[in-house]
Amino acid sequence: MSQHPNDSNEPLVKIRGLRFYRRERAIFDGVDIDIPKGLITAIMGPSGTGKTTLLKLIGGQLRPDAGTIHVGGQDVHKLNNKDLYKLRMRMGMLFQSGALLTDINVFENVAYPLREHTQLPESIIRKLVLMKLEAVGLRGARDLMPSELSGGMARRVALARAIVLDPQMIMYDEPFTGQDPISMGVLVQLIPRLNKASRLTSIVVSHDVEETAGIADIIYVISNGKVIAGGPSEQIANSDSPWVRQFMDGLADGPVPFHFPAKPLEADMLENAAATGAIH
Repeated sequence: MSQHPNDSNEPLVKIRGLRFYRRERAIFDGVDIDIPKGLITAIMGPSGTGKTTLLKLIGGQLRPDAGTIHVGGQDVHKLNNKDLYKLRMRMGMLFQSGALLTDINVFENVAYPLREHTQLPESIIRKLVLMKLEAVGLRGARDLMPSELSGGMARRVALARAIVLDPQMIMYDEPFTGQDPISMGVLVQLIPRLNKASRLTSIVVSHDVEETAGIADIIYVISNGKVIAGGPSEQIANSDSPWVRQFMDGLADGPVPFHFPAKPLEADMLENAAATGAIH
């Protein structure tokens, strides 16, 4: 995929020295990531490596323990509430669940951000909603309720809602999870098409290797709190790093061990036996 011409080579999202902990566990331990403008950047890695957490840090929902995240030149975690709200208006988010409002129809779900954040007249809102639904192939489903949609259709409606305010950037949280092959194929085509047509910058968080690698321009692979590889998708696909090969090839064991860290089994068994004996 070729890069769109930009006014500046400065990345849209610039992450430096990011550290974030949950209790004693380091989710991120000194992470540096650049998200280029106009491209699709994939953040990949095993489950539990903090990929969704990274999106929340970029959006300012979580605060890092150390390091900085700049979006469009602004330090996200130094913004006041008003400026953070303005920045979030330029970010679209496709949640893994879709997160549609269940008591209103498809049209109103997509119109909701426009009604909430703009003073546009109803005639303009209608045109914008129909255009976004057309872009995801669901203009004809505008009167359906969320309960009447398939999982793939719900994900596409959520995508229409995410782009209705014409954001500068859109973040996809596991967009392919739980999708049947046809729905997945639709999303695989739709994401790059929208990215190019709307001149978006896209961040795709996923552990679906084949689909994500097929649409990404840049890939970062994260494991054990570190970026273990990052670069153009072709470079990552051909990497001979054991860490990268384990993830890309779906190997059960390797640098990322099968067993969660624990004391030796024998010691655990003896300790349990001693504790049981003490009780009796």
